[in-house]
Amino acid sequence: MNEDVRVLALREIMDRPEGWGRAQGREVYQRLLRSVEESPGTRVFKISMKDVKRVDISFASETVVEIARRYRGSKGFCLIDLTDPDLIENWDAAAARKGQPLLVWEGRTGRLIGAEPTQGCREAFQFALRHPTVRAAEFAESKSDMTIANASMKFKQLWEQGFLLRRESAANSGGVEFVYQRVG
Repeated sequence: MNEDVRVLALREIMDRPEGWGRAQGREVYQRLLRSVEESPGTRVFKISMKDVKRVDISFASETVVEIARRYRGSKGFCLIDLTDPDLIENWDAAAARKGQPLLVWEGRTGRLIGAEPTQGCREAFQFALRHPTVRAAEFAESKSDMTIANASMKFKQLWEQGFLLRRESAANSGGVEFVYQRVG
């Protein structure tokens, strides 16, 4: 799964380094949407927070969180260059309010904010987070009491809820299987 990854600098889309309110968020959302539509083959967008000084929950909710919700299942969005705990808290609250999971990447470490996977899917998500791509069979093999069907159902739920991306692939048996990809 070597789909294109595109980095979008949020600050370059904003008029100023602070993002406040729904009205400004909706304006920036339209610009963000145009940038995404200019890259139809891109599956993962890393939104850089470099030089963004402050955002409130309303702005966060109307921009990246909303675009991630819009494209859930087909494109993935994550945040990079975000280390300020206050900013992370605002992005987390905005994503949680809309029920949207988002990953914040610092180097090779991803931190989930926003929506949380269900208790039954948490372990599958953590497994997927440790691998760029994963198949249900790989997760089932890592657990002594897990069937491929059960692992497949967990990954499907994670995909439907926006935690992972997926695509069809040819299985060794000649059939079709899904390959799941973390966002980032």
